[in-house]
Amino acid sequence: MMNSITLYLRGIALCLISGAVPWGAQGDDYAFKVGVAVAEITPKELGWMAGYSARKGPAQKVLEPIFAKAITMEDQESNRMVIVTMDLIGVPRSFRDEVEAALQSKFALPGHALLINASHTHSGPMIRVYRPPCDSGELKPAYSNIPEEQHELRVSQTLAYLETLKGKVTGIVSEAFKTAVPSTMQWSKSRCGFAINRRLPTTAGGWKNSPNPEGPVDHEVPVLQVKSQEDGKLKAVLFGYSCHATVLSLMEISGDWPGFAQRYFEEDHPGVVAMFINGCSGDQNPYPRRMVRFAQRHGQSMATAIEAGLSTPAVSLEGPLRSDLSWVEIDYQKPPRKEELKLKTESSDKYEARHAAFLLEVLEKGGELPTSYPVPVQVLRFGKGMTMATIGGEVVIDYSLRLKKELGALTGGDPVWVAGYSNDVMTYIPSKRVLKEGGYEGGEAMRFARSTIHPAPWEDNIEDKLVGEIVRMTRALLEP
Repeated sequence: MMNSITLYLRGIALCLISGAVPWGAQGDDYAFKVGVAVAEITPKELGWMAGYSARKGPAQKVLEPIFAKAITMEDQESNRMVIVTMDLIGVPRSFRDEVEAALQSKFALPGHALLINASHTHSGPMIRVYRPPCDSGELKPAYSNIPEEQHELRVSQTLAYLETLKGKVTGIVSEAFKTAVPSTMQWSKSRCGFAINRRLPTTAGGWKNSPNPEGPVDHEVPVLQVKSQEDGKLKAVLFGYSCHATVLSLMEISGDWPGFAQRYFEEDHPGVVAMFINGCSGDQNPYPRRMVRFAQRHGQSMATAIEAGLSTPAVSLEGPLRSDLSWVEIDYQKPPRKEELKLKTESSDKYEARHAAFLLEVLEKGGELPTSYPVPVQVLRFGKGMTMATIGGEVVIDYSLRLKKELGALTGGDPVWVAGYSNDVMTYIPSKRVLKEGGYEGGEAMRFARSTIHPAPWEDNIEDKLVGEIVRMTRALLEP
């Protein structure tokens, strides 16, 4: 009777004779089963756009198509992981929940193994509607400057778009699983320089949205290379960068600079899929801005940075794939009382006055203001090779710089990739420093939300709570 070793060696010999290669048996690199799929998500009806509250009308045309892309990964122990990227302003929590439920039902995919990241383009369609608090009436569009007579149309357009989007996202994940083939994955990095901190201190002691060349930045471009095990050819790249997608403010649909970056790289590499994962971009802007040629130039700079990343020393990734997801309850500071809100409704700052009126309406209708909000944090661990940490919301750059140090020390120097805009984008996520300094990212931006009630800035322990939970999850995933 043949022993197991003899059978295994005979199996390899038969594969070699027939030309087939057993999964994970070629070369020294660990092989995963990897699938990639793409769907165009450009809206068929040009409705209201997301990103700038000053817009006074719907999109006028499509400058560049926008896309959703999915990559599925399975290790040799049958652990799975899925990453979805979208050329959109954000990820509504309700949308993530619906996609998670669909994938859980169809593939038994655990919720913690699904990452959805948005490029945060300000040139995409509106994707949020809301029901006014304590109101059983009709849904409203997320932007208050949409004329009342258009509300029903814009809500119906948005809901129809979200339903189509859900079908397309679940569809490309299904396609990626179906077409997955043995592949190797490597992590490498390069740099790109067009992001500049946008919090410039003023002589009056405040902050304005303007390039601050002395402010903190993270110019690293992490690159995940996926290659076919059969022939070693590149099939996909995932790349990241910490920078707002706010070059353009036109009435035209596009993916802004990340869209151009993906397009240019794919044109240079026919058949290869490029996927952008937005980093901690909350206080980072692309400069220069406001011209199509600048979005194109930044896109070309990033495509070149990805090319450079393919040439730098790479870390081969291995299994097992491990992941965890946590929704961390972050408290708000004490909200203003009714008397204070009434005074603020008379403020010369129209945004402060509108926000105060919004909160006052909730209280006067017998509702209560929320005291906390669950912010998602997620950790994806690739064997002993690389750790990806993600946070929901518009995360400022301090989180990237801190987590790379702390997780790098925890994992013995393994590469660390940090991303924001993941799984839910509800408002800005300031660090302790930014929260203390104040300004737009420090709390003022929370007045703009309609689909989520933010009654006050976050409590000052937000950074330590989010980082602490990520460290805890990473430590747990490192255990045998």
